[in-house]
Amino acid sequence: MTDTARSTTRYGTRPTMKDVAARAGVGLKTVSRVVNGEPGVTPDTERRVQEAITALGFRRNDSARVLRKGRTASIGLVLEDLADPFYGPLNRAVEEVARDHGALLINGSSAEDPAREQELVLALCARRVDGLVIIPAGTDHRYLEPEIAAGVATVFVDRPAGEIEADVVLSDSFGGARDAVAHLIAHGHRRIGFIGDQPRIHTAVERLRGYRAAMDEAGLPVDESWVALGSTEPERVRSAAEAMLDGPAPVTALFSGNNRVTVTVVRVLAGRPRPVALVGFDDFELADLISPGITVVAQDAARLGRTAASLLFRRLDGADEPPQQRVIPTRLIPRGSGELPPPA
Repeated sequence: MTDTARSTTRYGTRPTMKDVAARAGVGLKTVSRVVNGEPGVTPDTERRVQEAITALGFRRNDSARVLRKGRTASIGLVLEDLADPFYGPLNRAVEEVARDHGALLINGSSAEDPAREQELVLALCARRVDGLVIIPAGTDHRYLEPEIAAGVATVFVDRPAGEIEADVVLSDSFGGARDAVAHLIAHGHRRIGFIGDQPRIHTAVERLRGYRAAMDEAGLPVDESWVALGSTEPERVRSAAEAMLDGPAPVTALFSGNNRVTVTVVRVLAGRPRPVALVGFDDFELADLISPGITVVAQDAARLGRTAASLLFRRLDGADEPPQQRVIPTRLIPRGSGELPPPA
């Protein structure tokens, strides 16, 4: 950038169609026709307008088009944690569907904080997004009722909405957990521990329910000291795992409720002299390279995102039907850790 250009730049301001018209020596209507691809402009005039647009760095202001058409061609995605690898494929799938519909995706993270979720969702609504895909942190979504009534299409993913009826796309957390624990039982385990997420979270509750169902179906009692729900912070998970492994009736296998829990459990088990069987809910990077490889219940995060976004655009295209619940199956991937037998 030259010193002259730098001295005249005013950050936070943008050239307008009026500026383009003045530079090209034409009227505002002519600039509008060129910008919107409308007929009625001679090739020479169009060339002058395009040269002025390029020189000024003009970009069309879509706000006016929103006022005329009532649509922004943008949707919002509210995730739990942008740093969690689980959400990468989900985010990408939503973005691809949005792109196929000519829409821009705007996303943000709630950090598992209900107040932050509400603040972010309402900020997106204030920016007139056409629809929302939400991985909810809170359990009361009545704050969204005025927005939905005003026409903001809304689909929840991974967990259902609280206190309102809305479309939701879920993984089969119950079925996946039951399969994981049944797999450990089939390999001879009778004392199986479960370390899960916060008890207020829908997926944690469903995975606990699946764990109990598998134990019950096998006629196995559950010692409550084998169950620990709470924060996924490493220290809490480590403490829970060590208590189960060192208690008076130590578990011989562990089922971990999500990828963050599993990573901490792997670290705990790496320092122990006796092998302990492990199945984790959620796949994670390098799980197949650890020795033994980590057996997991894999979710199809991309399919979750694609299904949710497709359902959202169905609503935006006028689908008028009761709220739907779609359940995406999970898949057990045996890699070695879940197939370790109990000690003789």
